This record gives sequence, structure tokens and C-alpha cells, in this order.
Amino acid sequence: MLKEFREFAMKGNVVDLAVGVIIGAAFGAIVTSLVGDIIMPIIGAITGGLDFSNYFTGLSKAVTATNLADAKKQGAVLAWGNFLTLTLNFLIVAFVLFMVIRAMNQFKRREAVAPAEPPKPTAEVALLTEIRDLLKKG
Repeated sequence: MLKEFREFAMKGNVVDLAVGVIIGAAFGAIVTSLVGDIIMPIIGAITGGLDFSNYFTGLSKAVTATNLADAKKQGAVLAWGNFLTLTLNFLIVAFVLFMVIRAMNQFKRREAVAPAEPPKPTAEVALLTEIRDLLKKG
């Protein structure tokens, strides 16, 4: 087992995995900051500060609190508002990324230049092509 792990590590797979995890963690932090610090305040200003994160449904009759933190102390709660908030955050980030990628693709299409026509064959090449075609027929 140790020999197999050593071979696995020596092939670079572990390094690739580590780099992927580090980049993923950094990207996650950037996206979290983008959503929490830039996008959501703008959306909050547009919607009048609407926040779903404190919405919940108590699963027992003992839960009488109106605040999620207090309700969790009283008993089991279904904190569906937090799920809704995270889902909305995901959809917003996905839409923003879609728009950025779409804009980049359109920019690339504008930059694409039609390929130049190949130069006309020289007289020698045209003669050799004609000879080849005649040999194929005959």
C-alpha cells in the first residue's frame, strides 16, 4: 500500500490535487466576498433590505421564538431561509459569471479574423497535380 501511494505521489497527482484545492479555496473566498460585500448590498438596496436568512419553521411546539438563534436554543427548527439565501447567492454568482463569460466570448468572436486564402499554386505544382489526376484516371 505504501509503495502504491509512493507511485501515486511521484506521478504528480498529489501535487495537482493540492494545487486544485488551494486554488478552489482561494476562489471560494473571492466569490464569498464578491457576493457578500459587493453584490448582496446592491440587491439589498434594490429590494429594501430583504433578508431570508432568519426565516425558519419550528419542528416542535416548544419553539416560540421569532429569532432563528433563539429558536435553535428552544428546539429543532427547519432553517429554510438560510438555504434560500445561499441558493439565491449561487444563482446570482452563476448569472454574473455567465454574463462575464458571454462578454468574453463575444469579444473573442470580434477579434477573430477570417483566414487568408492559400496562395495560388505555382505552374510546376499545377502541372504535377494535372499529371497525378491523369494517372489516377488511366
